[in-house]
Parts: sequence; structure tokens; C-alpha cells
Amino acid sequence: MRPLARILTVAAALWLAPLSAIGQTTPAADAAMLVADDVRLMADESLVASGNVEVLFEGRRLQASKITYDGENDRLLIDGPITVREPDGTVTLADRADLDTEMRNGILIGARVVFNSQVQMAANALTRAEGRYSRLTKATITSCRICETGRPPIWQIRAANIVHDEEARQLYFDNAQLRVFDVPVAYMPRLRLPDPTLDRARGFLTPVFENSSLLGFGLKLPYFIPIGDDKDITLTPYLAESSRTLEFRYRQAFVNGDISVIGAVSNDDTYEDEWRGYLFGTGRFDLSRDFDLAFDLKVASDDDYLFDYDYHSEKRLRSEIAVERARRDDYIRGALTYVHTQQSGETQSLIPSIIASSEYERRFYPAALGGEFRLGAELHSHFRSSDLSTDGTDFDPWADGRDVTRLTGTADWLRNWTLPGGVLAEVRTGLAFDAFNVSQGGTLAEETASELTPSAALKLRWPLLKRTGTGVSHLLEPVAQVSWVGGDNPAVPNDESTRVEFDEGNLFSLSRFSAPDRRERGVNAAYGLQWTRFDPKGWEGSLAVGQVYRDEIEREPTGLPSFTESSGLQSSFSDVLIAGQIKTANGLTFTGRGLFDDAFDTTKAEARASWQTATFDLGATYVWLQSDPAEERDETYSEWSFDGSYRFARHWRASADLRYDVARDFRVESGLGLSYTNECVVMAVRASRRYTNSSNVSPTTNISFTIGLRGFTMKTADKSYVRTCQN
Repeated sequence: MRPLARILTVAAALWLAPLSAIGQTTPAADAAMLVADDVRLMADESLVASGNVEVLFEGRRLQASKITYDGENDRLLIDGPITVREPDGTVTLADRADLDTEMRNGILIGARVVFNSQVQMAANALTRAEGRYSRLTKATITSCRICETGRPPIWQIRAANIVHDEEARQLYFDNAQLRVFDVPVAYMPRLRLPDPTLDRARGFLTPVFENSSLLGFGLKLPYFIPIGDDKDITLTPYLAESSRTLEFRYRQAFVNGDISVIGAVSNDDTYEDEWRGYLFGTGRFDLSRDFDLAFDLKVASDDDYLFDYDYHSEKRLRSEIAVERARRDDYIRGALTYVHTQQSGETQSLIPSIIASSEYERRFYPAALGGEFRLGAELHSHFRSSDLSTDGTDFDPWADGRDVTRLTGTADWLRNWTLPGGVLAEVRTGLAFDAFNVSQGGTLAEETASELTPSAALKLRWPLLKRTGTGVSHLLEPVAQVSWVGGDNPAVPNDESTRVEFDEGNLFSLSRFSAPDRRERGVNAAYGLQWTRFDPKGWEGSLAVGQVYRDEIEREPTGLPSFTESSGLQSSFSDVLIAGQIKTANGLTFTGRGLFDDAFDTTKAEARASWQTATFDLGATYVWLQSDPAEERDETYSEWSFDGSYRFARHWRASADLRYDVARDFRVESGLGLSYTNECVVMAVRASRRYTNSSNVSPTTNISFTIGLRGFTMKTADKSYVRTCQN
């Protein structure tokens, strides 16, 4: 009698209280709430509610035109149209129903269940049992929009019975048919699919059909396996004409971190009777005292495997494990790195393959001196597996098998002042110590060397701000710095500072070398001008111009300049650095940077333009580098790259990308893609071509096709693809 007592209590409240007071009543947590235009208590203890009936019970909301409570059988007889909303967002619609008073068991006629406002099941009848199972008879399920036009949905699954386990959130099908435009394309006596409300469910993911000029036609069919709430594995068999491959991905979350491992194992016709594969792994963990442990593992069975299967395109595989901590006033890091080369013409034994490094920096704020005091230390060592103690045949002045260990300590003091007129002054002075130990360095190298390097610098900035009546702000800032660095570079191999990038980030650095095995010494002057414009309507612009002067040119023990020809720093007066950026309110962005010599000829240049709107995303990049044998670039490098996509219709999007070597008149890579997306299906086809004239990598063409049923294999967060019904 407890459910009846609840309903009678609510009915009495409806009769005795005004409608406005009902909305202010707070029922007990386990009480039912009944609202209707008319509520009558009959002589046989039945209760009849009619007209805009709503019942709320344990988070469920039932709406109907009429509800009759059968007191003798403790049942609810409901006339439709009926709508039942579950706490998880699931909606059940029906023409009429016979339910228990808790609305957990019974039968619904002409039922339809909607998950996440997307996937819907329809059936002649729906039977609920044990408050957990719903059995749909002569049922169909789809995530496609169904309009009153009589046309069938793009896809649907029909079944004699569908059982929905609400607790396990699984759907079980008997005698299921997959139909496309109402044409049967597959029959499955038994089928299980995850409830669309389940985020991680065991089962197949979107298949991918691929056609490779190297491996032939093939199919990838991923299968996802959750292993508890904290880990999962995805296995992807890849069967092609010339390859039998198993791809895998393993992920696991821990209380203090996570790991992810991907890889593949292949047996193909390229390497007969040989197993090939690769393994990449990443992870990060929080340790005690704010330390983090991170690792990145990259290994492959051979140098061609990653290129053949289009898994990875970098020419060197870098594996590393590191421990670091970053706080407001101190930083510490230690790392061990292994490098494996896959580049044609590069010998593994002649590159630094094992690298160990550690560094520490701490900041203090002495009250007596003011400003900021920094202490730093760094230990670096790299090892080559070659045992050559003399130079080989690659014209390197240092021995090919050289191994180097470096210890660096630094102490710097910095302080800022504001001078009259708004000029900002920064003073910096410091002392650095470098010690080297060189093994198998050749005749030019010293086995042990050390150097003490004092330094001092004065930097002046004069920010000038102007704001117009329309709200546009201009910031013009002349900057000048004069510095002095003492000491001499010892006769040790240049292994760490082989590539120097001169840009606005290091224009005012004391040394533009990337590591302390080389330092810019003597008197230096850097000067430049920075301008920034900000418009509240969305237009932004910036421009930076700068140059460096040095009284002496850094030289190697061979007498050659330490800076390469294309670095822009090979002369007393450096090339002029010009960098700028423009952003517009309609999504257009242009960024450019270049180095120009005294004849205004370009040494290095790069530019990037992008334009993003709601319908398209376009980008273009251009890079130009002059030839420089010291940087292993015997020819001028000039390359364009384009990428973009265009949504030319509501459901259609096209994409394209291209890399073109202008200097060699050679296409490096190109690709085209086309996709169709609506509320229930996504289809994509892509064709790509990788061109190469390398001796160990063959040109390849790949064509892939994917199709996914939205609502099950993928969610539909973007509602702009949903079709509308035409009246």
C-alpha cells in the first residue's frame, strides 16, 4: 500500500492546495509527485488523473494524457502519447502502457527509445522487467533523422528482439539485419552493441580500407577492449595483399600518471620470412617533492619499416627518459637519450647515439644587492660507438669517433631600473666555468680543457605608447644592448652548436650559440625596434627589426668562422633580422621572418599564411635557405607547403595538401581528401602520394576509405551536420 499512500497524499495535496502552492511544495526524497488538470479518487480505490498528466518519481518524469491507478492490482494504466525521461537523458515514447507504480516493470505499446537525443529504437512493444531489462519486439534501431516522408533511413538495424540491459548498458540483438536504404546488406543471428550512453565499450571501431602501391589493397579493423576503468587495448588486424600486420595501442592511467604504447608487427613480401615491427611508448608520472618522470621510447626493426607503412616520417628516432622539477625559483632536470638514425647516407656509429645530461638552476633575491641572482650547473656527455681516433672520410676536421663530456657552472646577477623619461634599464653581469673531457677527438682537440668566462651587459628599452580615439593602441619600443664576454673558446669539437638560428628570440642574448661548447666573446652590440598595433575590432600587427655587431669573429681551431654562412652571423655586422605578424578580424594570419645581408639579399626566410573561417581552413608555408655545406646543405633549399579544407556543402568537406621543392622542381608529398558527414554516418576517402628519389625509400601511393556509424562508433558533438526534415 506504500505507493498508493504516496499517490493519495499527492492527490489530497492537489485537491486542497492551489496550483501555485503546489510548485512550492518540497516532497520527500522517496515520494512521488503527480500533477494533472483533473484528479479523481474512485469508489474502488482507483485513482484517475487526466489532462497534462506528469508524474515524478526517483528522478524519472512521466508525461501522459491519462493515468489510471488500479489499486487492486497495484498497476498504472497509462494512455498516450507517453513520454518517460530517465535521469541519464534517455527518453522513452509510447502510445499506451501498463506499468507498476515505480515505472520500472511492465509493457509499453508502440514504444520508441531515444538515447542522447540521437540513437533511437522503435518496436511494436516494449516489456520492462526487474527494473533493468527492456525487451523490444520487432524492433529497429538507427541514429539517422527519420522524416515523415516515407523514405527509409540511410542505415538501420532490424531485429526480431532487442534486449537493453540498462545496468550493463548493452544491447543484444536476435536475428539482426543491417539495412542500407532499406536494402539488407548483412545478417547476424546474434549481435551485441554498446548502449550509446556508454563511453568505453568492447567492440569494433570504424574500419579503414586502404590501397597502397607498396602493400596492395587491405583492410584495417580496430577492436577496442577496455580492461577496467584505468586501462584499455586496441588491436587492429591489417590484412593486405602483401602484408599481414597486427597494430596495437595500450593505454593505462595510474593515480600519479599514465602511459601509452603503440606499435605493430608485420610479415610482408618486402622482407620475406622476416618479422618487422615498431614500438613507440610515452609516459609521465608525478613523483614526490614535485618531481616528474617522463619517458619517450621509439624503436623499429629496420630503417624502412616506418616509411613503408606511413607510421613515422622523422629521419632520427629519439628515445629518452627524464626526471625534472620546475618551481617558481628553481629548475632541475636529468635525462638519458638514445638516438637511432634512419637517414640515408648517415652512419649510426658516427652520430652521438647515447646522450646523458643534467642541469640545475636556482634564483635568489638578495636584499642587499637587489635584483635577481641566478646559479646554474649543467653536466653533458655524448658517446659515439665508433672507435676511430682519427678523422674518417667525411671531411670533418674532428675525429669521427669523438666522445665529449662537458661540465658548466654559471652565476649571474640581474637588476632593472626605470630611468627618467620612462627608459627601462637592465644590468646583467656573470661568471661561467666550462670544463671539457674529449676522447678520440683527433689531432685538433685537446683531451682536457677548461675556461673561465666573465660577462657584463647593459640593456635599454624605451616603450612609447599611443592610444587613438577609436581605441587603437600602438606600442613602439627601441631597444639597445651592449655586452662584453671574456675568455677564449677552447679547442674542443663543436657537437652541440652545429645549428644556430638567429631570430627575435635571441637577438639580445649574450651568445647566440645553442650550447656552451661555443660562446660569443668580445664586445657585442645589439639594437632593434619593436612595434605592436592592437585594434579592439580584431586587427593586430607586430614588426621587429634588429641587428648585431661584434668586434671579433668567433673562429674554429681550423681558422674557419664558428658561425656558418647561412646563420646570418658570420660577419662583424650580422644580417638584418626582420620579423612580423598580421592578424585580421576575419581569421587571416600572416607571419614572416627573414635575414637580409648588406645588399638586402636573403640568407634565410620563412613565411606562413593561414585563414580560418566557419567553412574553410587554408594555410601556406614557404621556407628558403641558401646553400651551406657546413650545415650539410649543398643546394639551395626552397619549399612550398599548402594545406587546407573547404566545407563546400552542409555535409561535404574537401581537403588537400602539397609539399613542393621549388629548388629541385620536385613534388615531395601530396594528398586529396573528401568526406561526407551527417547525423548518422561519416564517410571519408583520402589519396596521398609520397615522392622520393632516395635509394632506400620507394615512392608510394596510398588510398584509404573509412566509414563509421555515428552514435555508436563516434559521438556527434557538432550538430551542424544534422539533416533537417522538409515539410
